[in-house]
Amino acid sequence: MNAHPMHPFLARAASAAAGVAAAVPAGRPLDAPTPCTEFDTRALINHWVLYTSHGLEHRARRTELPEELVSRDFTADADWRSAYAARLERAVAAWADPAVWEGDVDLGGAPVPAVGIARMLLLELLLHGWDVALATGGRIEVDEELALLAGEIVAENAELYRQYAGFAESVALPEDASAWDRALAASGRDPRWKA
Repeated sequence: MNAHPMHPFLARAASAAAGVAAAVPAGRPLDAPTPCTEFDTRALINHWVLYTSHGLEHRARRTELPEELVSRDFTADADWRSAYAARLERAVAAWADPAVWEGDVDLGGAPVPAVGIARMLLLELLLHGWDVALATGGRIEVDEELALLAGEIVAENAELYRQYAGFAESVALPEDASAWDRALAASGRDPRWKA
């Protein structure tokens, strides 16, 4: 069984996200601001964990997220970091079957191609991973190839995301900005943001 060509990228994005979570210091206050102005750190981590691990797996399986998960404070569990990493592994494994990438995923009555869903969730792993990393004094490791793909997905979805306030207006950067900084800036994030 040959995996879909996007699957290795999804796995790398998940690995980068797990690395960010692992580096969040235990005991760090989670009420600090984040690059996502509508979220403090706790709310951002909960959103990120819900949609990029549980959500990623449920989308692959074409099942709804249980309400219990939607309202859960994942950060209340001392082992949320390792639980997130384990859930990411399950989610990535669920997308290993090439058949999962075929057809549509129902998003509340709106069918969306599975490939498009996976690409958007890959972006969530990386962009919100960066948000969490900066808010908690860490960093995210994004290689050049993954950064270029992220930039491509941002460009594909920026107009839609801005309609729903998911992205702010793009941020101006110098000509020599890296591919990752360009992807961040195109999503309305300022690569120079400081906690």
